[in-house]
Amino acid sequence: MPESSTNKRDLRRLAKLARPELPSLVGGLIALTLSSGITLTYPVVVQYIVDGIVGGGGKELVNQATLVLLGLFLIGSSFGALRAWLFTVAGERVVANLRRALYGSIVRQEIAFFDERRTGELTNRLSADTTVLQNTVTVNVSMLLRFIILGVGAIGFLFYTSWRLTLVTLAIVPFVAVGAGIFGRRMRALSRDVQDALAGSTEVAEETISGIRTVRAFAREGAEEERYGLAVEESFQLARSRAKIISVFRWLIGFGGYAAIGVVLWYGGTLLVDGLLTVGELTSFLLYTLTVAMSIGALSALYEDFMKALGASERVFQLLDRAPTVGGEGGDRPDDVRGAVHLSGVDFSYPSRPDLAVLKGMDLRLDPGEVVALVGPSGSGKSTVAALLSRFYDPQGGTLELDGRPYTELDSDWLREQIGVVSQEPILFATSIRDNIGYGRPGASDEQIQAAAIAANAHGFIEAFPEGYETRVGERGVKLSGGQKQRVAIARALLKDPRVLVLDEATSALDAESEHLVQEALDRLMEGRTTMVIAHRLSTVKQADRVCVLEGGKLVQQGSHEELVGQDGLYRRLVERQFEAA
Repeated sequence: MPESSTNKRDLRRLAKLARPELPSLVGGLIALTLSSGITLTYPVVVQYIVDGIVGGGGKELVNQATLVLLGLFLIGSSFGALRAWLFTVAGERVVANLRRALYGSIVRQEIAFFDERRTGELTNRLSADTTVLQNTVTVNVSMLLRFIILGVGAIGFLFYTSWRLTLVTLAIVPFVAVGAGIFGRRMRALSRDVQDALAGSTEVAEETISGIRTVRAFAREGAEEERYGLAVEESFQLARSRAKIISVFRWLIGFGGYAAIGVVLWYGGTLLVDGLLTVGELTSFLLYTLTVAMSIGALSALYEDFMKALGASERVFQLLDRAPTVGGEGGDRPDDVRGAVHLSGVDFSYPSRPDLAVLKGMDLRLDPGEVVALVGPSGSGKSTVAALLSRFYDPQGGTLELDGRPYTELDSDWLREQIGVVSQEPILFATSIRDNIGYGRPGASDEQIQAAAIAANAHGFIEAFPEGYETRVGERGVKLSGGQKQRVAIARALLKDPRVLVLDEATSALDAESEHLVQEALDRLMEGRTTMVIAHRLSTVKQADRVCVLEGGKLVQQGSHEELVGQDGLYRRLVERQFEAA
């Protein structure tokens, strides 16, 4: 699509963002028109004062005209303040709505989207890019209209005062317009690059701060500081190039404005000598010329802001328009769920690594209420199967079914309500323990939350905290031990009450005492549910109804623990090398 068409489309979308604030904007526009109209009368009053003095009108005329001028100042300033307030409040509301819509679009994207993008980039879009757009869609629009009204109105008064002098003065405008077009395209491209570079530096900072324990453990603070410095330097170099373009553009506008004033003084003086212009008219003409020059200068600054906004809007609108490739709205929501899961001929590669096949013709069945242990060497596809069960991804080939219904026919949100996941390193939010458990069922009562905590063996340690269930867990649950985090996560899953449960090595990183408490909670959680367990520990695998062995993305063995140990195959080798050694 040509750049001009893209610009127009983005400008229309920016204007559309302000539509909900139309009443405030209309009120602001009325105040803007009144304040601008009053401003245009100032030079006329000055003309009467000057001509009155030159013509011998006396002090009374000067005093009256001055009082009128002060009254106009008061009324014009009042309307100007009202305009600024209405447009600013509307701008804050627009950017709040924009951030809400952008955040909603981001969190609804498929998991593959987040595999290919870094957190810092997305947070930068939510913060920096939307801030750039904030003034553009409201306050800058009001300023644009104000200076257009002032500029056009002043030019009208210039023609009324002296059409000869006006034509000579406006001869420089075409040169300024051509310069604005040339510099504007370059400024937009550089503004887009600057925003991308800033996003890159934010990515580095977010990655380092979130992994500060690893950075500190390896004493890599200096290296990370250097890496961030390089990212900041890149954004600085781009910003410097943009500043150079802006400076040259402002020089062009400034020179044009001063040249116009010089032409007025030269040619206006000639007309004054020839008797074609009075002193008051020349004074008024100079004031209107200054108004035009000020308007052009202000419009050039606004033009810069609009170019920056267009650069930022490209990324924002790309995210707003992007539809998730997995799931989405709609689909069936069956009333009765038994919990039978079937993978049939599933082929899968991660979208970020499309050339590397992770699952190859995978066939796997989980019967209602059955506990199935998934084992195999690292990279065999165990965690991938768990991700597919929650429909984080869709396979490139084959089908997944729940109770005989293909995943693609089911509502994605409803499907994930039927599946609970407890992973090796559960993610908790930096809120209270109550909120983290209640995340499993919005609107759950305190009694339900406490019952889930008791079943998860978490109630005891929670009550031991001074603030009990209101205890803040810190970012990612950093204020809790590994066993405590696991039990909070199990309580969250219990409260959710899913029909299908996925346990991804949920006890592998715990000490013996914590493992005992967590395993008790897991046993309660698994009761009556279809459960898939990814585990390396022999004790966990022995309790499964069936063991499925994966290798190279394929199901190579399945049966009970005793059956598979008695066979000469991969499972027995895994038992000998890993489980018994442990």
